[in-house]
Amino acid sequence: MKMTASLINALTATLISSFAPSLFAADTTEKPSTSQMHYTAESQPPFPVKGQYFTGEVQVDRLFPENPEAHYSGAYVHFQPSARSAWHYHPAGQHIVVISGTALTGTRDGNIISIKPGETIWCPPNLDHWHGASREGAMTHLVITGSKDGQNVVWKEKVSDDIYNASKH
Repeated sequence: MKMTASLINALTATLISSFAPSLFAADTTEKPSTSQMHYTAESQPPFPVKGQYFTGEVQVDRLFPENPEAHYSGAYVHFQPSARSAWHYHPAGQHIVVISGTALTGTRDGNIISIKPGETIWCPPNLDHWHGASREGAMTHLVITGSKDGQNVVWKEKVSDDIYNASKH
């Protein structure tokens, strides 16, 4: 009996000393927002993208940015026929949901996947890939892109016509 009481006292003392600092410390964590955030179309204007990161005509309709609680952003990306991104990867990965048209996405191993409306692709973190429209028509996809250490994409060189044309589309 004496040993049981001693054991209970020792366990109680250990638990109190372990948790007491956090029980009485001031709460310095950031409080989550208490209201919803409404992003109007005007607050997220579309913008064309050109230059070193894309080939062809591409427009991005930003839907929402990442925030302190959710480390991901969303956008519709509209590709005209044969338009495509440069090689790139996402440090925290990316979901691609095809809305209209036929999307193509390729990886460095030469694998090119054709994706139809309603189909999705999960591109895992740090996988070099590209995506774009087929030669036959325009394509729109929704992307949900994760962010890690404040970075959501690392751009690389453009996809050559030879690599793009290797797809059977």
